[in-house]
Amino acid sequence: MAPEPPLLTMSGITKSFPGVRALDGVDLEVRAGEVHCVLGQNGAGKSTLIKVLAGAHQPDGGTITWCGRDVTPGSPIAAMRLGIATIYQELDLVEGLSVAENVFLGHEPTSAGFVVRARTARTAAARLLTRLGHGEIDPARRAGELSAAQRQIVSMARALSHDVRLIVMDEPSAALDPEEVDNLFRTVGDLTADGVAVVYISHRLEEIRRIGDRVTVIKDGRTVAGGLPAKTTSTDEVVTLMTGRSVEYVFPERPRRTAPATAAPVLRVEGLAREGEFAPLDLELRPGEIVGLAGLVGSGRSEILETVYGARRPTGGRVLVDGVPLRPGSVRAAVRAGVGLAPEERKAQALLPMESVTRNVSVSSLGRFSRGGWLDRRREREDARRATRELSLRPDDPDARIRTLSGGNQQKAVLARWLLRGCRVLLLDEPTRGVDVGARAELYAVVRRLADEGLAVLLVSSEVPEVLGLADRVLVLREGTVVHTADARELDEHRVLDLVMEGSPTA
Repeated sequence: MAPEPPLLTMSGITKSFPGVRALDGVDLEVRAGEVHCVLGQNGAGKSTLIKVLAGAHQPDGGTITWCGRDVTPGSPIAAMRLGIATIYQELDLVEGLSVAENVFLGHEPTSAGFVVRARTARTAAARLLTRLGHGEIDPARRAGELSAAQRQIVSMARALSHDVRLIVMDEPSAALDPEEVDNLFRTVGDLTADGVAVVYISHRLEEIRRIGDRVTVIKDGRTVAGGLPAKTTSTDEVVTLMTGRSVEYVFPERPRRTAPATAAPVLRVEGLAREGEFAPLDLELRPGEIVGLAGLVGSGRSEILETVYGARRPTGGRVLVDGVPLRPGSVRAAVRAGVGLAPEERKAQALLPMESVTRNVSVSSLGRFSRGGWLDRRREREDARRATRELSLRPDDPDARIRTLSGGNQQKAVLARWLLRGCRVLLLDEPTRGVDVGARAELYAVVRRLADEGLAVLLVSSEVPEVLGLADRVLVLREGTVVHTADARELDEHRVLDLVMEGSPTA
């Protein structure tokens, strides 16, 4: 019997933007009912390929064959009508709408063709959420009130609300804890058992082996390997194809001497708490020190960073920089005191998507470029470019729209913002979320170099090896409470996981 033809074939896809050839001949073949993993460094072209498939970009060349016929989705709506749904890495929910309204946005159930049936939408949304293992999410709740993990689930429900035959998932597990990842994989298994294909993009190579069937690797806008068996292709082979290197985590060497205990802390947190989110916390952070917060999603890690930054008002305690208390709940006071935040949700919380790289980098420092009410744009551009070059941001074009950059390079732009600002305390929330294995090493080296130059860093990451490899000292959180504090050298991944899953408060 002849093999069934592929559900999707993309052949020789090319796409250029001003000064950048993002895709230079990409080939991708996806079969019905399989999980096809797409890997590549940031800037390799994965995001552009997804947008071409989703109808958000039109290819300059190549062919897309869907169910045996050539197509070119002219818009995301056209792609959805074909049966292709995309869940992007940076979630695009409308925060002011309810969960149900987001799930059925654009195809709301109606009566007489124009009266929206809100109750029907809520009931159907509840069924989808239950199917995803998250029946506890209230369809009537505003999307803006949800955690990052819950928003991810709602985005998946929105994709499933259509009659889809292929779902593209871009870093779907990045905001999920291990139990939620298990739920995600269970759902993916149910979908593929029904014949739905999944294009799965992740930088967590252990996930690829666990969930994937086949792998395609993209490098510099071209397919360098296709149809690799996901279960048996070695990590070294995949990473070498992506980067030319053979290791997944490359941490810079720690300095022989970390910040001395006698040094005055640049950041001090005294009894800081938010009812229902995290218990009273005491913390000191000295110049040149990197302190990591380890814990599951929902353990209060991100909430702590946002409260220190002033984005959330504490219900108790205080934050001091250089011994001076900050006004509670004031981002302006924190920034003026030298505190910067690289948030978990870049697009929603950090980026100006329609602005240039220059403006995204300079936005927190515009005062230094203003004279007599006029903005010195040449100096702004030069200083922003100097900051981005320190981080090897690609492309090296300060006038490029930030939304055209890959996720990893967008993250570099956020870090460059605080380099330009000259902040003294840097709060990093999931700094390598969506960043490929090659660019991670660059970011690790940058963070360590900044610490060596005297910057104090407070780090949150779901990647336990990342926390242990980069931080000098680690606080382990469980359900909003610090259950263990230790030098990073004294901990290993198994010990941290034991603590966050079962641990009880200890010194």
